Amino acid sequence: MLTITDKAKQRVLEAIKGEGKSDLGLRVNIESRSPAGLQFGLALITPDEVQKDDVVVDGGGVKIYLDAEAAPRMENASLDFVETLSESGFKVLNADESLQWDDPVSQRVQKVLDDKINPGVAGHGGWVELLGRKEDTVYLKLGGGCQGCGMVDVTLKQGIEVMLKEDVPEILHVVDQTDHAGGSNPYYQPSK
Repeated sequence: MLTITDKAKQRVLEAIKGEGKSDLGLRVNIESRSPAGLQFGLALITPDEVQKDDVVVDGGGVKIYLDAEAAPRMENASLDFVETLSESGFKVLNADESLQWDDPVSQRVQKVLDDKINPGVAGHGGWVELLGRKEDTVYLKLGGGCQGCGMVDVTLKQGIEVMLKEDVPEILHVVDQTDHAGGSNPYYQPSK
């Protein structure tokens, strides 16, 4: 199960001390999935925020709570704190990313995104991320050149949605949950 390096443990203990609450633990969850792999979220939580299906890991003085989705991917993973010229912060290493999604329909949607859609939008500096699926609806987030692009509606309706419905007939609806106003470098500037 997930291990924690001494450097990461020290940083977590410092954060807990800074909060002034000795009963805090560290929650690790999957925050998002992207072409670069799984992105993990970390947060300090109180005992009343622990979920009944959390997996608890003893981090040697730090209680680590893995949510039900993240836990199966943590068998050989470790939590480290890295400080280099290009990055600084907590990092989950060696997580099993082969199981990005548990259900077969979401796996097929992810495969369409990976094999067909993301290679196409990458030419514009963009990417599409599957946030989740509920019944016949998928929830997507667009990033890079797709975030705030003036052609995003065309890309979604005539490109992404058509390909997903064609390759994964169980999907009837595609919902964009991107904050397009936050786009800093859209491929096509939207008209004012």
